[in-house]
Amino acid sequence: MSKDRAFLKWAGGKYSLVETIRHHLPEGDCLIEPFVGSGSVFLNTDYKRYILADINSDLINLFNIVKKHPDDFIRDARELFAVDANTAEVYYFLRSEFNLCTIAYRRAVLFLYLNRHCYNGLCRYNLSGEFNVPFGSYRKPYFPEVELYRFAEKAKRAVFVCKHYQQTLSCALPGSVVYCDPPYVPLSTTANFTTYHATGFNLVEQQNLARIASQLAHESRVPVLISNHDTALTRQWYGDAVLYHVTVHRTINSNIFRRSSVSELLALYLCDKAAPAED
Repeated sequence: MSKDRAFLKWAGGKYSLVETIRHHLPEGDCLIEPFVGSGSVFLNTDYKRYILADINSDLINLFNIVKKHPDDFIRDARELFAVDANTAEVYYFLRSEFNLCTIAYRRAVLFLYLNRHCYNGLCRYNLSGEFNVPFGSYRKPYFPEVELYRFAEKAKRAVFVCKHYQQTLSCALPGSVVYCDPPYVPLSTTANFTTYHATGFNLVEQQNLARIASQLAHESRVPVLISNHDTALTRQWYGDAVLYHVTVHRTINSNIFRRSSVSELLALYLCDKAAPAED
């Protein structure tokens, strides 16, 4: 099965890991993702239905607009990828417009522009909820027309909602499958991406997610797959799951020489005590 790329750049995006994730995801009628991010897992799986959530309202707004109005969105967004819009002066002007904008459609167009023109494709907000990533100085930012149309077509099977992960998981019914890609436990104090939105994701939330995943599998008969860094803490939290170790190449780091391989875990919570055979 070929792979489709997301139309957004995204720290922690799962494009390089989708084959492994797909291999470990159980079958079901509906895939639920409470941390959808750029949507790489959604784009590269084949469930009948999808419930895709994120706490980032700009992300969900963008997805819903691309789903409903792909032709208009692509036409209008393309205008901001002209050569004369790829300057620091224009970038900071449009970033300021975005932070003041209350029109959902315009905000979505600006969000795509910022994502493709900002430094490292990061999505970061300050404590006031303002997007504050600096200009990226790329020679020719890529306009993802093909990826946008593919997303819009696949999105016909999906519902996009801006909800806290607990609200999203409370809707999981038997027949559903859950994939969780939470902000990762930091490997160091300088490698923390948990502030990708104004609402952080601390260690208490990490433990709470593991607890809910276990309850869903054992009490509600809904299997759950979680990805995270491979650390002593995550192995402890996911103690009643089947653990798979994977090595992933990090693609976003301020220092290109630190874009090295890191160890990750896939924790699979099954609906019964019979564990699958190891690969």
